[in-house]
Amino acid sequence: MGIYNTYVLPRLVDWACRQKPAQKQREKIIPLAHGKVLEIGIGSGLNLPFYNQNNINHLTAIDPSPDIWNQNTIDTKKLPFDFDFICASTNAIPAYNNSMDCVVMTYTLCSITNVSKAFEEIRRVLKPSGVFLFCEHGKAPDPAVRKWQNIINPIWKRLGGGCTLNKDIPAIIKSNGLKLSKMDTMYIPGWKPASFNYWGQAEMY
Repeated sequence: MGIYNTYVLPRLVDWACRQKPAQKQREKIIPLAHGKVLEIGIGSGLNLPFYNQNNINHLTAIDPSPDIWNQNTIDTKKLPFDFDFICASTNAIPAYNNSMDCVVMTYTLCSITNVSKAFEEIRRVLKPSGVFLFCEHGKAPDPAVRKWQNIINPIWKRLGGGCTLNKDIPAIIKSNGLKLSKMDTMYIPGWKPASFNYWGQAEMY
């Protein structure tokens, strides 16, 4: 899987994440980011055009995959706000305690293996008044779709770089120390086992 993970997977992930329905979802959530922002799992930078420059002081973005980040087509030196990219994972977020006004995560939670550690780190870096903005695909509400998610998931995970189809997104957020203040759900256009979306905002208790 070495050649696949290095050369094929980054391009497949980038292609999938660039599709119009996912881009429309980004447009709903990213403009809400404000202040000092941390984006987890920036991938190839697809969220960058959607940030509201009037609300952002500084954006720090992390991703464990330099191969996917190298698909970026935006000149980050020309962004209208301060920006840093750091190759890092959620197991050890390179930020000070209580330093972020906002943490952003889109289509990333599906591939995080140590979810409890990730949210421990998110809570650590968020200010007490901070917000967590998210948009993720996950567990579908329809039994027939969930059945296919469960059947397909083992091979999907292997081919998709750890992406999991059937994570219960709101349950994960609530069981890891954050309270949901707003959430919407819908099937976006696309392959149903991977198209049920959750998006919204959570806060510190």
